[in-house]
Amino acid sequence: MEITPNKPDAYAVLKIKEFRLFLTARFVITVAVQMQSIIVGWQIYEMTKDPLSLGLIGLSEAIPFIIMAFFSGHIADTFNRRTIILSSLFVYFLCAVLLLLFTVHLNFILADFHILPIFIVIAVTGFARAFIYPAQTAFMAQLVPRALYTNSSTWNSTTWHIAAVTGPAIGGLIYGFLGITWAYRLVVMLVGLGFILFLFIQSKAMPLKETKESIVQSIRSGVQFVFQNQVLLGALSLDMFAVLFGGAVAMLPVFAAEVLLVGPQGLGFLRAAPAAGAVIMALYLAYHPPLKNTGTKLFISVAGFGMSMILFALSKNYYLSLGLLALSGMFDNISVIVRHTILQLYTPDHMRGRVASVNSVFIGSSNEIGSFESGLAAKLMGLIPSVIFGGGMTLLITGITARLSPQLRKMNLGDKVS
Repeated sequence: MEITPNKPDAYAVLKIKEFRLFLTARFVITVAVQMQSIIVGWQIYEMTKDPLSLGLIGLSEAIPFIIMAFFSGHIADTFNRRTIILSSLFVYFLCAVLLLLFTVHLNFILADFHILPIFIVIAVTGFARAFIYPAQTAFMAQLVPRALYTNSSTWNSTTWHIAAVTGPAIGGLIYGFLGITWAYRLVVMLVGLGFILFLFIQSKAMPLKETKESIVQSIRSGVQFVFQNQVLLGALSLDMFAVLFGGAVAMLPVFAAEVLLVGPQGLGFLRAAPAAGAVIMALYLAYHPPLKNTGTKLFISVAGFGMSMILFALSKNYYLSLGLLALSGMFDNISVIVRHTILQLYTPDHMRGRVASVNSVFIGSSNEIGSFESGLAAKLMGLIPSVIFGGGMTLLITGITARLSPQLRKMNLGDKVS
């Protein structure tokens, strides 16, 4: 069946065996990463009772991530992408093992150095993430034909968000009922499984570069490509600032412990709620891809995300808070799918790694820096005012970006796919 904007096959990309393997591997790895995030967050908060410490978790991962991000994009456009993914996953596996050992045989280290060893391990995972992201993004584009980029972005986002629902829920429940050691054991097993699954995907030939460049020239050309493209730059900037100011994920342990009074089990479901909403939206978008009036839908979705976070900050009811977080995930996933599709459609094959690395600095690091911003703002302004402030900033940035990026505002992805 021919794939057209008017008659899309929602499951077309799932008929490709290697893409199914890719999604499965990404699913189990994301479950592990999300589990580890919630375990570390609750562990640190139990040890410190300080919201700023939760923000520092994100900062300890963001700094090495940003340092290596541009270089890792060059590597992803130069060396075998599957090998980069496997090497980075092995490093992540070793970090997961070390966090597990801190709770059993090496617990004396935490007794002597408090939370510092955990921050060091998280920093190493930041280095690993810096290499995984551009290689994985570029590798995925090699597994599917161009006509299925929107479809692959939708299912990639759906898989990630289903994992993001599952990971925090499982992590919170196991931590609450079986303890931290069993929670970390499962993280180790899942990362190992993801590594094995990637072994079954064949390597792909690297696309030929148009010209030979030095490392500095290669990195510069990737950055220039993004900054000279108004659609790319506008989409990345919009998401970056929305995540930087609007997200409240890092503060959920505080909401769970002090506002909603639901403990680690409730925290797991709070962390899972945005992803649950995102899954619902992703399934809808699989049948109704945002190919018409795409720019308008993008700006509405980011504004809706900001409003959802403001209302969440004001809520004192656990179930209402779950609903608002789910709503924020629904809005957020529209922008995620649009942004990923823009990256796939507007980026030439030989530059995918470098453009993905620029995207990772805009988006990936903004999650961690946003966590630090949330912790610092909560320390200075108070928990609830800080989240309201962040949501308000998201609304303001949406309006400014809509005015400064008319090409993005008027964009229709259907024109690029057809």
